[in-house]
Amino acid sequence: MLIEKTVKEKIVFQGKIITVRCDDALLPDGKPCTREFIVHPGGACALFVKDGKILLVRQYRYAYGEITLEIPAGKLNPGEDPAQTAARELSEETGWVAERMEHLFTMYPTPGYTNEKIYIYRAHGVKEGSVHPDEDEFVDSAFYSAEEVKKMIDEGKIRDAKTIIAVQQYFLSLQK
Repeated sequence: MLIEKTVKEKIVFQGKIITVRCDDALLPDGKPCTREFIVHPGGACALFVKDGKILLVRQYRYAYGEITLEIPAGKLNPGEDPAQTAARELSEETGWVAERMEHLFTMYPTPGYTNEKIYIYRAHGVKEGSVHPDEDEFVDSAFYSAEEVKKMIDEGKIRDAKTIIAVQQYFLSLQK
């Protein structure tokens, strides 16, 4: 059996977005071990394609010290359905309002040290609204042709995993 058993949970840091735990656990063979990981509420993102062009947001990501290109995304609020999160983030960051969100994937971005899940959606029935980002959020958005996006992924200009997964799924759907 591959299951490890938690013996004692220990919170070592409680932040606004994450909690860091250092738990005592037992390996499948019964030997004790320590498991350090980040508890994260999860996130959701929205792929929106209009007239064959993909909507991306540009924003500065402090942890990487650079501006990234990503599909709109954000953290789940307590008790919030991931589809609502994806729709909310699309609207807040870009001003586009989706009538319906289609679930594509749920991904584990880094299973070695966090329990975060990212829910990837495709937006449908989208209409223009107004941009209303969070007060500490500075983003801009633009549509890019599929060819531009492919080239940016190939050249390493788009490195965000959720964006690459969503876009690759879109490219696969075009081949059907």
